Amino acid sequence: MPRLGPTAIIGLLFTIVVMFSMKGEVIVSLPLDVLRIAIPLVVYFGVMFAVSWVVSWLFRFPYADTATQSFTAASNNFELAIAVAVGAFGIASGQALATVVGPLIEVPVLIGLVYVALWARRFFFRPDGTAKRKLAAVEIAG
Repeated sequence: MPRLGPTAIIGLLFTIVVMFSMKGEVIVSLPLDVLRIAIPLVVYFGVMFAVSWVVSWLFRFPYADTATQSFTAASNNFELAIAVAVGAFGIASGQALATVVGPLIEVPVLIGLVYVALWARRFFFRPDGTAKRKLAAVEIAG
C-alpha cells in the first residue's frame, strides 16, 4: 500500500489540472454561475469555522486544538468530491464545475480565516493558549 500512496496523489493532481484546463473557459464565461456556487460555500466555511470555534472554546480546548478543529470543520474534501462528480456525472457536468470552483473559493477563504483565528485568539484565550473563562461580560460556568 505505501507504494500506491504517491500514485494516488499524482492521479489526483492530474485530475485537478485536467479539470481546470477543461473548465477554465466555463469559469470565465459564466461568472454568475461561479458566484452562485461561491456564495453558499463562503457562508458554509464561515459558519462551520465559527460554530466549531465557539464549541471548542466552550469545552475549554486550548487554542491550538480549537484552531485545528475549526479549520478541519470548515474545510472540505474537494478531492473526493471531484472524483465522485466526474465518476457519477461526467467531466462536462455542472456538478464537476462546482467541484472545480470549490477549491478556488476554499483556499482564499481559509487563508482569511487564519487571520480571524489569530485576531480572535486574544479574546478567547490567554497568552499561554488556555481558554479564558469569561468573554467580555459573559460568564461561563466551570
